[in-house]
Amino acid sequence: MPGLPARCPRPRDLRRGAVLTWVFLVAVGAAASTGCWDRTGAATTAALPPVRTSAPAPHASRPAGTADREAVARAAAEAVAEGKSGKKAAQEVVSRSGDRWGAVYDQGEYAAFAEDLDGRWTGVGLWAGRGRGGRVEVERVQPGGPAARAGLRAGDRLLSVDGHAVTGLAVADVVALLRGAAGTPAVLSLSREGADFTETLRREQLRAEPVTVRELPGGITVIKVASFTRGSGERVRAAVRAAPAGARLMLDLRGNPGGLVTEAVTAASAFLDGGLVATYDVRGTQRALYAARGGDTARPLVALVDGGTMSAAELLTGALQDRGRAVAVGTRTFGKGSVQMPTRLPDGSVAELTVGTYRTPAGRSLDGAGIAPDVAADEGAEERARTVLGGLGVGP
Repeated sequence: MPGLPARCPRPRDLRRGAVLTWVFLVAVGAAASTGCWDRTGAATTAALPPVRTSAPAPHASRPAGTADREAVARAAAEAVAEGKSGKKAAQEVVSRSGDRWGAVYDQGEYAAFAEDLDGRWTGVGLWAGRGRGGRVEVERVQPGGPAARAGLRAGDRLLSVDGHAVTGLAVADVVALLRGAAGTPAVLSLSREGADFTETLRREQLRAEPVTVRELPGGITVIKVASFTRGSGERVRAAVRAAPAGARLMLDLRGNPGGLVTEAVTAASAFLDGGLVATYDVRGTQRALYAARGGDTARPLVALVDGGTMSAAELLTGALQDRGRAVAVGTRTFGKGSVQMPTRLPDGSVAELTVGTYRTPAGRSLDGAGIAPDVAADEGAEERARTVLGGLGVGP
């Protein structure tokens, strides 16, 4: 659909959903266009990496447990004609369909996703997640951001934003409350260790660094990818090229909620010399994503993963694992491997509905299953990864 990105987003109300997490929506192109970052939808487009398409499967139909696009659009149109909310009517259809990842966004929510493609957003600099009983808690804060300067910290319970109670709300809805124009106040009611308190913060334009690099003793270069925003794939390639000669590589994808599929494929190209990265189907039409040639295939590589490794980050992990390029260390990944595509509704809102699934080069489905690491490790996963790297040796 022109102007709208097709993507595979992170869940809207996961316990790991966050001001960053929620917006990183994995983009895949249905008609050669992609869009927003998983934390974030956008109204911009970007070219897909090499995609090859085969003919639709005979009698192809939409996947089970997904919403019918025509039914959603029809419900929205009928509601608008009656002077009612098209978004609300569409949400009801999606909810009844059993589409686990289906979501409906109003124009403001969808437009707000655009800036996140570049790893920037306007807010107070905190990541919110769901706790028990519908509680909303601060998972972490942006260093140097308004929340950090006010002394907020992980574990604080968020009670309300600007007078709106947040307990029981989806994380995406909480994030919408936290967002707003730069310079506007956000009044947060919180609780810490049983004591309630209030902080008034000023929203700011914030930026996250999606790729960071550090060196460990023993000649190990750690490349941490927090999310796949625009440009992150090339940053991974640059980090690999800049790694010292003879260095072993550790690709840390823990807590990575996903992002642009194009960026994940570019990142895969840092470690592969061409070849298949993933396949996916869109309403029965089979497609494939391929890495560029010329990646580093010699240096030992370990991929660190956990339950917060989602979506595009799982796609990358599965490719490196299936292609025999990396040893995955950590815990089983989240299991988000379905494809969503957007539909513009009559009132301007956007419905993102599941249309297909991803598979790794070996044909494994990610959705609902996740990826099992080659070496299980929870506590001390990085130390375990260092041990694994020590046993892999260095290629020529």
